[in-house]
Order: sequence, then structure tokens, then C-alpha cells
Amino acid sequence: MDIDAHLDVLDREGGLLADAAAATDPAAPVPTCPDWLLRDLVVHTGRVHRWAGAYVTRGHTAPLDDDATAALWGPEPSDADLVDWFRAGHADLLAALRNAPADLDCWTFLPAPSPLAFWARRQAHETAVHRHDAEAAAGLAGPRLATEPALDGIDELLRGMLARPRTRLRSERPRTVAVRATDGPGTWLATIGPDPLTVELRDAPADLVLTGPARDLYLLLWNRLRPDAVECEGDRALLDLWRERAAIG
Repeated sequence: MDIDAHLDVLDREGGLLADAAAATDPAAPVPTCPDWLLRDLVVHTGRVHRWAGAYVTRGHTAPLDDDATAALWGPEPSDADLVDWFRAGHADLLAALRNAPADLDCWTFLPAPSPLAFWARRQAHETAVHRHDAEAAAGLAGPRLATEPALDGIDELLRGMLARPRTRLRSERPRTVAVRATDGPGTWLATIGPDPLTVELRDAPADLVLTGPARDLYLLLWNRLRPDAVECEGDRALLDLWRERAAIG
């Protein structure tokens, strides 16, 4: 996916998240994030949008410290202002990314073709996952993520987010998980071991094989769907390990 395609996803998913929040009590629990109410989810995502937008608009080349980040966020919105506050931050982020120069230089935390490509992709998937959370809180079933962005999101999670040194997804002995999308080419072969996750783009026997549509695998790997949403063959205890440790804080 190119930058424009990621921005289209960010635009759509943020709008759907806001629509779900507007139709729901801010005190509604979020089933997919058991420690959160809907207001917590919306505030979190809105703050992430403002945080990401600051790197794009201000060209920060190092991570912002806690005081600078808190200053970006400002006071927490009231329940009455929550959705409008979210929409404003989402619109500002989209405008920042759409107006940024191709040679943008700023801090990132995953490999990418460019900082602009990184932030467009990361915020598209941040927002898509939390759109699903907001709809879960609202008791809604919105449109599913299309195949191409779902495949892209699986790749970002496996080869990016969970491959970082800080990941908690570890095992004393190497164990493998194959992820096969029925609506896309190729297979991700992930090895969980004492070191950070390693991923190869090849098909091979694995301790656990997950097969299904990309949109379902995407949400399953982000711990948003139950394991029975896809076909699971092999050591299902690996799914328990995944659900416990493949969490992004």
C-alpha cells in the first residue's frame, strides 16, 4: 500500500470510530479492552493522533518526553465534547500527513521507506483496530476492513510491532506460528523464541497454523477476535501465549 492508500484507511476508520462513539454512552465498557470504558478508548486514540501529528508538523527527530507529550494533549475533554474533540484531532492528523513533504524528516520507531510512509501506515492501523473496539462498545458491526489493508496490517504487526526488542512475546524454546490468509498471497512464518519475534515470508510446517480471511486474521492477531473465528491447526496453547504476551501497550 502507498501513502495515499494508508491515508484513505485512516480517514475512513477514524470517521467510523467517531460515528460509533457518537451513538454510544461514553461510560460503556469496551469488551475488547476490558480495562477501558468507551471514553478511555476515544481519549487514547485522540491523544495518539495528536502525538503522531506533532512529529509530522514539527519535525521532531527524537522522542518527545512526558512533559512535552502532556502539553500536546491538553486537558481531557468532557463527555459532551468528546466526539468533536476526537474528530478535530483526527482531521488535523490527516491534514498534516496530506500536506507533509515527501522528504519529511522526523522520528519513527519502525523501519519504513520514509518517515511519512511510517506515520501514515502506523496511524491507519492504530485507528482501524480502535474503530473495531469502539464498535464493540457500541454493540455495532460496522464494515469489515478490506483485504489489502488487512494484509498490510498483519505484516506491520508481525514484522514491525512484535519484532521490536521490547516485545514480551517470548518462549524458552522456539515455537512457530504460520499465518495463511485465504484471500492473499503468501504465508508469514513467525518464530517465537528467547529473542524478539522473527518472521519469514514463506510457507512451512509450523507448531500452529492459522488460516482464514485477512480481515479475521488481522483482528485475531491483535487479540480482538476469539480463536474460533479462524481455522486453527496444531498447538492451541500457543494462542494462549499469544493472547497473554502479544499485547501492545
